Amino acid sequence: MFKFDPIELEIFKNIFVSISEEMGAVLGRTSLSPNIKERKDFSCALFNQKGETFAQGSHIPVHLGAMPLSVQASLKTIHFEKGDLVILNDPYKGGTHLPDITCISPVFVDKKLVFFVANRAHHSDVGGMTPGSMPLATEIFQEGLIIPPLKIIQKGKLNVALLNMILANVRTPEERKGDLLAQIAANNKGKERLKEIIKKYGLKKILLYSKIIQDYTEKILRDSIKAIPDGIYTFSDYMDDDGINDSPVKIGVKININNDEAIIDFSSSSSQVAGGINANFAVTCSAVLYVFRCLVVEDIPFNTGLMRPLKIEAPPGSIVNAQFPAATAGGNVETSQRIADVLLGALSKAIPEKIPAASSGTMNNIAFGGFDPVRNTNFAYYETIGGGMGASFFNPGLSGVHTNMTNSLNTPLEALENYLPLRIKKYSLRRGSGGDGQKKGGEGIIREYEFFVPTQVTIMSERRKFAPYGIQGGKSGKKGQNILFSKGKKILLSSKINLKVTPGDVLRIETPGGGGYGRKK
Repeated sequence: MFKFDPIELEIFKNIFVSISEEMGAVLGRTSLSPNIKERKDFSCALFNQKGETFAQGSHIPVHLGAMPLSVQASLKTIHFEKGDLVILNDPYKGGTHLPDITCISPVFVDKKLVFFVANRAHHSDVGGMTPGSMPLATEIFQEGLIIPPLKIIQKGKLNVALLNMILANVRTPEERKGDLLAQIAANNKGKERLKEIIKKYGLKKILLYSKIIQDYTEKILRDSIKAIPDGIYTFSDYMDDDGINDSPVKIGVKININNDEAIIDFSSSSSQVAGGINANFAVTCSAVLYVFRCLVVEDIPFNTGLMRPLKIEAPPGSIVNAQFPAATAGGNVETSQRIADVLLGALSKAIPEKIPAASSGTMNNIAFGGFDPVRNTNFAYYETIGGGMGASFFNPGLSGVHTNMTNSLNTPLEALENYLPLRIKKYSLRRGSGGDGQKKGGEGIIREYEFFVPTQVTIMSERRKFAPYGIQGGKSGKKGQNILFSKGKKILLSSKINLKVTPGDVLRIETPGGGGYGRKK
């Protein structure tokens, strides 16, 4: 058992988290796109010199478990110097999918590299086949610009050539430039705050507590795992399809709980597929960390200490550990949700009163773009839509919220209408979509877009064929629906589709409700 001052630990835990949160505040306030400014689709964290997280803000779960792998991948190829900032989005180097761009800055003290600060933000376009960079692709090259770890700032000087190359490959260069500069500003603030606390408390103490906080997180998670009965627990569920072929895609897991450790085995999952729902290992790792963090009652920080009691077995070439050049745009946003569902489903067999029914199980991704004649410019936009939360032993599910692997907000319709040539015709809860039970699942959302100009639209959604499950006798939540109203016709759309709409067309997204908990008496 390691020794520490619990009061100092609490102080430094909050200092570290507050730095990450302030980085997020800077990023949100200075960005240009609604996806980052309004939806808060970004994450910020602090890392030690090995690239291990020791603190993060309360941002996006699917980003934060993966970011350490990006920092560690950068360390393999980049010689960091004072004033550098490295940029990357490669899913095969710790990224999640191409629209998520990561910025990494080293923190030096007396010429010694001691920490990193990093943030990851979802850009609404990074090139590729369709506006919004969430296409129905069959290889990663079709999804957008791939950025390996590169110095966009070197010794304090902006690499204008690299920036121009990136901006030349996207549909909305001014917006991308603004969002990238916001990410740079966020890292600068993180570096500034870290240096302030190093000056105030001394490097030795900050290094000590950056390690102790990881050890503490590990200990608390081990205690939480130890409270689960030893045994092997299995569960499986299915993705609707991959957007290319119509066949369901299996995600299966076997969790072996042994004392204070867990082996999470995904060997029964499908092989990687042709379409873009493949998850890389970083995404799968994020989902595992998220679910096991949810088992902890204490307010512990999310950091690399969570990984130590866990062993993940994800066969290379599978849907949960896809290999280059598999398309991955939907793996981050959709497959991550199903991975969380199957993990929670397996654990519900061990600790039924602690695990809720399935939530909506999809981020309901909508990406679109075109030309706006009023502003005389191209536009590209991306957003996700919430759904119903699964009910639990204690409470009914919340309605109209983002759940599990996403923690973003629903974009305010005022911001959307001000920014884009469209109107939100309807935005409401989807009454009756929550699963029945002793505790009822949360309701989904209805969101209708009326387009004013010809627009290319991509929908990447799930739970249109397989409903969010109820548990302990609770009923399933209602499946989602995608509907297009065009020229007097009502057209039921598939869960993943690319289409062109004309002025006056209305796209209606009905998101799934959450599953119910317990048999209704």
